[in-house]
Amino acid sequence: MAQENLVKLQCTVCKRINYNTTRNKKSVQTALELKKYCKWCRKHTPHKEMKK
Repeated sequence: MAQENLVKLQCTVCKRINYNTTRNKKSVQTALELKKYCKWCRKHTPHKEMKK
């Protein structure tokens, strides 16, 4: 796993960083947005890739 491919996912509701994942920056030009479970909101919420 290359260090430059790591991205952090932030909950759009409570603004907490909940997940780390990878993204191929050459093939995927847009920022990731995934619906993931947030343990602080206690529900599935949209999580966006945050800037480093």
